[in-house]
Amino acid sequence: MPRIWIWQEERAEAFFAEARSVLRSRGVLALPTETFYALAVNPFDPAALARLFTLKARPPEKPVLVLIAGPEMLFQVAREVPAAAIPLMTAFWPGPLTLVFPARSDLPPLLTGGTGTIGLRQPRQPVVCRLMAALGLPLTGTSANRSGQEALTTAAAVAREFGDGVDLILEVGPCPGGLPSTIVDVTGVPPRLVRAGAISAARLQEVISNLRS
Repeated sequence: MPRIWIWQEERAEAFFAEARSVLRSRGVLALPTETFYALAVNPFDPAALARLFTLKARPPEKPVLVLIAGPEMLFQVAREVPAAAIPLMTAFWPGPLTLVFPARSDLPPLLTGGTGTIGLRQPRQPVVCRLMAALGLPLTGTSANRSGQEALTTAAAVAREFGDGVDLILEVGPCPGGLPSTIVDVTGVPPRLVRAGAISAARLQEVISNLRS
């Protein structure tokens, strides 16, 4: 079974070091977010991505969203930041809003699914954001479930589902569950609502009135 690390603030640096070691070994972390648990690997490592896709039984043409510690990490994965993204980031990050940006051309094909775009989110989970800041690295944020199955909200459920397929699980209490993150594509004009979720279209339209569905 995977190791479950119960968060203790006084051992923060030890956790960051262990997570860094797992990622260097092309391993898989399970991290809590403001919705569900996410499976996290180094998004720049094709071998780690391949392991993630096998673990989830995920079709290779389906892109994987990426978590970032904050806007300062955007240009590690995004080629540019369209104007429509700025008010949305200001209003809803950190939080359950995934924005689809033009992707850097040097990203692994598995990450983008060959779309030329990349979905990014700053989670409202401070420990996970601190981890990414300590790593200096974004992480994949695909939900912790087999493709087509229900997303998981507890460390114990992730351990039962994936067993040794996951190397390290962070336990900070159960995730809230509920609706998944809302997805908005800001690569075109006007921006497009890709998936309704935890942030309603009405709330989005208070910030960008020309949102289309």
